[in-house]
Amino acid sequence: MRTLLHPRSLQARLLALVLALVLGLWALSSLSTGLDARHELDELLDAHLAQAAALLVARQSGVPHEGAAAEPRELQPEAPSLHRYASKVAFQVFHEGQLVLRSANAPATPLLPLADAAGFRNVQREGQAWRIFATQGAEGDILVLVGEQLQSRADILHAVLRGMLWPLLLALPLLALGLWWGVHRGMSPLRELGRQLRARSAAELQPLQLPAAPLEMQPLLEALNTLFARIQALMESERRFTADAAHELRTPIAAIRTQAQVALAAGGDEATRTHALQATLAGCDRAARLVEQLLTLARLETGQAPALQPLDLSALARQALAEQVARALAARQQLALEGADTACLVMGDSTLLAALLRNLLDNALRYSPEGARVQLQLGRQAGEVLLSLEDSGPGLDEAALARLGERFFRQLGTGQEGSGLGWSIVRRIAAVHGARVAVDRSTALGGLRVQLWLKAAR
Repeated sequence: MRTLLHPRSLQARLLALVLALVLGLWALSSLSTGLDARHELDELLDAHLAQAAALLVARQSGVPHEGAAAEPRELQPEAPSLHRYASKVAFQVFHEGQLVLRSANAPATPLLPLADAAGFRNVQREGQAWRIFATQGAEGDILVLVGEQLQSRADILHAVLRGMLWPLLLALPLLALGLWWGVHRGMSPLRELGRQLRARSAAELQPLQLPAAPLEMQPLLEALNTLFARIQALMESERRFTADAAHELRTPIAAIRTQAQVALAAGGDEATRTHALQATLAGCDRAARLVEQLLTLARLETGQAPALQPLDLSALARQALAEQVARALAARQQLALEGADTACLVMGDSTLLAALLRNLLDNALRYSPEGARVQLQLGRQAGEVLLSLEDSGPGLDEAALARLGERFFRQLGTGQEGSGLGWSIVRRIAAVHGARVAVDRSTALGGLRVQLWLKAAR
């Protein structure tokens, strides 16, 4: 039952809806036509009754008043019937209460009680419903009753409606066939879209082309093409990520294997074994950091924007610097933080911003020499929070600055290990937060300067 009321086919649903609408309108128009025809028919036939009564009154204006024959006169039974509805009509003429004239099918008794005979009246006589019209003559001593069986009116109405509505009813199958053809033809772009989608392989992500698509299908096509483009970008990102991860992980894994082989071959040389095991641990740390960076980058490239909430950037900066203090002391480097004594509220994700600060500080400390100075500064500028990180390292030339942020790009000749993913992560986190990033040479310390503008929270 539910399937009949709600068909799964869109074409069947449209066809059923249109047919139901057409049938409903046809029924309403038929009802309205029937009621209007019945009203007009009643008006017309009532007028005929009144006219017939007026003619009879005029005919009986010469009936004698006194001494006249009291025998009622009757129409000749052998008089020809002029119409097939003649037997449905009857009349009576009374003079001073006496029946003086009647039709052949009229009874000898009054069709209406003579005392209240006036105007139109519906009565029942011998199981038949009659419509009676009563009127008096000019002198008041003549009463004319003209009646008609209501069944005759119903027969006339049915004949009129049958002649009007049957052609329409017979045309309904042709209308349904035409509607089916129109809906079927109108749904052809959807069928073509389904055919193209079924014929595609999983690797085919080029935009759909439907030149004859109607305007109503344009949003669907645009949404599908946008989805294909996003899927293609994700697949390319996944392939690039897989290739890059395999390429980068090959080096630390090979180094770990080499050091393990050295430790095995060391024999009784304890110093060689210890050095090899320490190198193995360092390789494991490098591989773990690389995996962590790759996972962070993969999470950012899924396109799922995190929920940004108000947070204190100065607190995150203090925490990030505290994590790097031991490393800076080991290299006799100076860490400074300015402007963090007041809260700097921004809209962001604490985990991602902590990763951004960690990568910026790691790069600054890693590529700065011993005794270098690294300074982190926070401030406000026109509704934004400015985070500035400067160091006294060697900095980067123009060519390296232009490539900064490319995945796995590292400045050669620094003698430092790294994956080249830190700046890619920084730029992706900045893009997620709608932040602006600028990198140039520090005028104060001479090394690299990184500036990050974040939208301030209210």
